[in-house]
Amino acid sequence: MNQAHLITARDFEDGCPISPEMLGRIYRAEAATLPSLVAGIPERTRARLAVFLYGRTHTRELGVRVAATCDPALLAQTSGSLGVAIHGLARRGYAPPTYEEDRRPSKKAVSLAGSFRDTDWLD
Repeated sequence: MNQAHLITARDFEDGCPISPEMLGRIYRAEAATLPSLVAGIPERTRARLAVFLYGRTHTRELGVRVAATCDPALLAQTSGSLGVAIHGLARRGYAPPTYEEDRRPSKKAVSLAGSFRDTDWLD
């Protein structure tokens, strides 16, 4: 049985390019204040942070928001085609994946009544 896992700063220690304290502030920041909060981070580190955050499902949207504050050429230099893709998402606006949640079975009733005329079987 799976148990819920509380996300802590320790979950981000492996490979995170910024301190856990700064990451916590970014994680809790409102979307409107995020650009000014990350502006103090060197741009190369910010690009690595965007890729780092994007690589985790629960922080993917935050990674796209951080990428929006980065130079696209630096993102490409830092992480290749992934950086280009993340910057593209940042320019278009991130839409979280639905994982088929919105796909509901059709409620159309299937009827065979109109598939042949009543007298077809008499021929």
